[in-house]
Amino acid sequence: MPISPGGTFFSNLLTASLLLVGHICGAETHHVGEGFGLASIKQAIHASAKGDTILVHGGFYKEGNIILDKSVSLIGLDMPVLDGQKKFEVLSIKADSVLVSGFKVQFSGRASLDDPGGIKVYDSKYVRIIGNHLYDNFFGIYLQYSQHCVVKDNIIEAFGREEQEIGNGIHCWKCEDLQIIANTITGHRDGIYFEFVYRSIAWRNISSDNIRYGLHFMFSNDDAYITNIFRRNGAGVAVMFTKNVKMYNNTFIDNWGDAATGLLLKEISDSYLFNNRFVRNTSGIFMEGTNRIRIEKNIFKGNGWGMKIQASCSASDILHNNFIGNTFDIGTNGSLVLNTFDGNFWDKYEGYDLNKDKVGDVPYRPLSVFSVIVEQNPPAMLLYRSFIVTLLDRSERLIPTLTPDNFIDNIPRMNALPL
Repeated sequence: MPISPGGTFFSNLLTASLLLVGHICGAETHHVGEGFGLASIKQAIHASAKGDTILVHGGFYKEGNIILDKSVSLIGLDMPVLDGQKKFEVLSIKADSVLVSGFKVQFSGRASLDDPGGIKVYDSKYVRIIGNHLYDNFFGIYLQYSQHCVVKDNIIEAFGREEQEIGNGIHCWKCEDLQIIANTITGHRDGIYFEFVYRSIAWRNISSDNIRYGLHFMFSNDDAYITNIFRRNGAGVAVMFTKNVKMYNNTFIDNWGDAATGLLLKEISDSYLFNNRFVRNTSGIFMEGTNRIRIEKNIFKGNGWGMKIQASCSASDILHNNFIGNTFDIGTNGSLVLNTFDGNFWDKYEGYDLNKDKVGDVPYRPLSVFSVIVEQNPPAMLLYRSFIVTLLDRSERLIPTLTPDNFIDNIPRMNALPL
């Protein structure tokens, strides 16, 4: 869980550390607030030099668009509020090595042409945005053409109802080497958005109740997404037109809807999914046009479909996963199987293990004939749980006719793997 921004211990420790560093390096500290020194943040920025610290005391600051164009630390004490009055981009960062911490940033302007944000970073390096509360902005935190930046421990909330009404919680465009860590994002179009973002990590974020995706990334190679929670979004995560993605220890839960998925993989290759949990989604994973994907030691539980694998997918390995309580474990729209299923646990498996090696002696066909029928004729779902469907599935397991012969797990596990 993210650290509560503006906490007294956090603020005091951070302030003391910066004052010590400033004293050693000869930097100055500027105070902003009624009775504390300068009257406005803009005055403090104008008066500051590289390496200085600006301490903003509690209160409301309505200064229009604040442009931070010097390498300084801007720190809020007692959670001062920066208010954009629904007219302005609130804080624009246009310098390297900037720290922004301890603010409530609210009510940015709204515009689809220039995408104003609560905090927006322009073509900068080594920017740290830590421990802030972004409230009801068009975009929460927006980074463009930036490198080596850290966005950590922020609460980012909005109240959008339609995609065109709201931007993304954390939006990253043409960036490299980012760290997006332990943020909580709700109520945006996409919780986290990556496009042309390389060698970056999203770690320990909670992205929930967003209109479209909890995490949406396109054309973003060599990234990692680790220990995040994606809950009750229009769809959990979309990975598109990307390669070399690592997704470990994430939870995709309660992403329901006609076209909703826990995870959408479209036109991606050479990626690895390990130890993720897909729970109560319309489809746990939907794969289209994917190649050389390794999906290993994941849990698929209580989904409509555990996985939907389109005929355009090839050379992927689905190994050592648990499929428990799904309506359909696997679905597909074709008859050609170019992927491997081995060593998975299927709770619908009814085979036996005479030699007691914990592996079924009879191969398992995870693709039910009824799932094939529903893929081609969705209204047939009305017949689910009828006697005729049970009879069809039983007959297909004995004498396969409609399901592909090689859609098979040759070494099904008898017991769930301890994941």
